[in-house]
Amino acid sequence: TAMSSELLVDLSEDPATAQLGQLTLATIEDREWPADESPLSKSDTDLSHEPGSPHLPWDHPFYDIARHQIIEVAGQASLFTRSAIINGSRMPPQHQLDHHKLLMYLKGTLDQYVESDYTLIFFHHGVTSEKKPSLGWLREAYREFDRKYKKNIKALYIVHPTMFIKTLILFKPFISFKFGRKINYVSYLSELEDVVKCDQLLIPAPVKEYDKKLRASMKPSSQPPMSPPHSPPLPNQVFGVSLQLLRHRSSDDDCVPVVMRDTICFLSEQGLEIEGIFRRSANVTLVKEIQHRYNSGETVQFSETEDVHLAAVILKTFLRELPEPLLTYKLYNDIVNFSSVPSDSQVTAMKALVESLPEENYESLRYLITFLVQVSDNSERNKMTNSNLAVVFPNLLWGQDNAMTLSAIGPINNFTRTLLDQHHLVFP
Repeated sequence: TAMSSELLVDLSEDPATAQLGQLTLATIEDREWPADESPLSKSDTDLSHEPGSPHLPWDHPFYDIARHQIIEVAGQASLFTRSAIINGSRMPPQHQLDHHKLLMYLKGTLDQYVESDYTLIFFHHGVTSEKKPSLGWLREAYREFDRKYKKNIKALYIVHPTMFIKTLILFKPFISFKFGRKINYVSYLSELEDVVKCDQLLIPAPVKEYDKKLRASMKPSSQPPMSPPHSPPLPNQVFGVSLQLLRHRSSDDDCVPVVMRDTICFLSEQGLEIEGIFRRSANVTLVKEIQHRYNSGETVQFSETEDVHLAAVILKTFLRELPEPLLTYKLYNDIVNFSSVPSDSQVTAMKALVESLPEENYESLRYLITFLVQVSDNSERNKMTNSNLAVVFPNLLWGQDNAMTLSAIGPINNFTRTLLDQHHLVFP
């Protein structure tokens, strides 16, 4: 399925996401409890819970929904936006699931993202007739998702769609034309790779197996291309290459990669007073074109494009595609648990952590933070305070298994905000 080249992309996060709780659940022992028949109050729909807790508590109003792991959020899964994932194969039969409560849980999840760009991915395989929601529920769901949910959803990807769901959406008895244009059918997981890092999605095993069977049943001549295997970097490749290798290639042993220097120099001159800098989108075609030029060894002049938001997206994309995050996997646990450090010792502890980084990481981090402080110094014009910047730069750190849980987003954001607040002490 061809993906629209008009899709706007970015990793724009809103400050409201800074204190998110964990929404996904590990496999845990099932418990029995009385059904919650009372109407859901506003406090009931609050999905937050104790910081650092790996699960929703078993007595949480949404525990009986969340335990199925029907809805998950990939903190960094999309190439350009956060992705909310609905796993059809994990839906229990209709009589075992309160569909209204499921809808409220989905809304509560998306409430953390609707002020920024996000994508929605629906893995349709496994939705059997006994699991299928009624047409009335689908109509209710569409009505419940008012403009605040619809305006920033960049795309809805339906993976492994059946003829039934295509026919249902084709007639669109209740779906607007504008929203209908955001719906994309994805026949194979390999096609999803164009817009999503599939290795960072928690794709259910039945979906992967079904995808393999679909491929195996096709004639070799008509099979879609497989995702390219990991291979050694090209001679001039810049994106997806380690900082150490980039420094080794540099003619002057520069610790700061050329992409960071190019984008930050341009943004320092042209972007400091642009409102919403780092929260706006850029066209996917232009982003891929700039990446290709860098990876081909070409010199890129952002002054030629005069597109501040394109440069901002390229900087964030470069950091996100590093094989290891700028703050390294080694510091992941220390940073996620940094809030437990006494406040009067945090600067000393942070300085020690940062100075333990490899030289390339340290110098690149200092270069980036120095620039971001410039951005926040102009926050009256650009609206980007240290707290806002900490939210739109979660790509300084992620988990080694590429499944950074939502419970870690808050602590990572807080660490980044403190780093910006105390930069003059951390980087003497």
